Amino acid sequence: MTIVTLKKGEGRTLKSGGSWVYDNEVATIVGSFKNGDIVTVHDFDGYPMGKGFINQNSKIRVRMMTRKAEQEIDTEFLRMRLQDAWDYRKKTVDTSSCRVVFGEADFLPGLVIDKFSDVLVVQSLALGIDRFKLTIVELLKEILAADGIKIRGVYERSDAKVRSNEGMERVKGFIGEEFDTNVEIIENGVKYIVDVKDGQKTGFFLDQKYNRLAIQRLCKGAKVLDCFTHTGSFALNAGIAGAKSVLGVDASELAVHQAAENAKLNSLEDTVKFQCVDVFELLPELEKKGEKFDVVILDPPAFTKSRNSIKNAIKGYREINLRGMKLVKPGGYLATCSCSHFMDYELFTKTIHQAAANVHKRLRQVEFRTQSADHPILWAADESYYLKFYIFQVCEEK
Repeated sequence: MTIVTLKKGEGRTLKSGGSWVYDNEVATIVGSFKNGDIVTVHDFDGYPMGKGFINQNSKIRVRMMTRKAEQEIDTEFLRMRLQDAWDYRKKTVDTSSCRVVFGEADFLPGLVIDKFSDVLVVQSLALGIDRFKLTIVELLKEILAADGIKIRGVYERSDAKVRSNEGMERVKGFIGEEFDTNVEIIENGVKYIVDVKDGQKTGFFLDQKYNRLAIQRLCKGAKVLDCFTHTGSFALNAGIAGAKSVLGVDASELAVHQAAENAKLNSLEDTVKFQCVDVFELLPELEKKGEKFDVVILDPPAFTKSRNSIKNAIKGYREINLRGMKLVKPGGYLATCSCSHFMDYELFTKTIHQAAANVHKRLRQVEFRTQSADHPILWAADESYYLKFYIFQVCEEK
């Protein structure tokens, strides 16, 4: 077994509960190996810290699979990890559609598996876990079958840019037999067609499931604006809750087309309308027209995916939030979120506070939420905590 030894004083992330060993933390590597192989990690003094897979193409040199140095990383180990992940979902979320594996937070680093009804979508983002991919798929199908769930198809969406950081090609396609990649799901009573082949990431954003449900009670009889609607999920939750009218907007023509189809699927096409437009251009136009809404929802894509661009991201979040607040009727509601890991809770909260001060609004917090429990936040694994979601009542200064 190849042994990776840390420099003295390094491994702080690992020792605090994280899963990664960075390239600049490694003192020596003793033994022959190929990238993707399992190695044992030792502290500087020889103390065994566990096993993980190595990749010299990546700044994350080792991703840990276990803290037990004597543990064999074999089929039974993978079965245990997958069974644990599925048992956790059964206790915490509606499993009709859910994220079954969430990488490091499920102790399977670099791996994401989403279940959409009876279809699995697999995303492999690290070389070591990629070697186990086919075994993992078969094991997971067996585990689900034991609960009476027959998986009719598996699609791979390993087409994320981060694969290039691992020296890997971006790939997508069927694992096993081909099937119709437009999959119908039901979430919170809303029907959707999920395009697992060409939709964003794995096809649908499951992480907002219960945040979408949380806005339903605010939307009965309401005039609602849903910004960055993507395939219409927040808009449709507002519609099914009995909103008087809903306008969903997004810059993607494909997303807006899918959103309109989803509205028809739920017989909401008369109430829930969609428009293809840049949100940053639309919000000032609506303000000029004197438009006001009972509920405004802001669900933007991540404005930053690195620390280097955080200043521009702050400007973007501040801009849409102050514009959104201006469009809320006095006493109406604003739902706003950030899905960027680098826009942390403190920074996001401060930015919203600044936006409110700039437009002389007072915010009464209804609730603060994070991602759905099938995207668990593993303490010490900071990368697992990314979604921040607020609901406010927007009050006039008195």
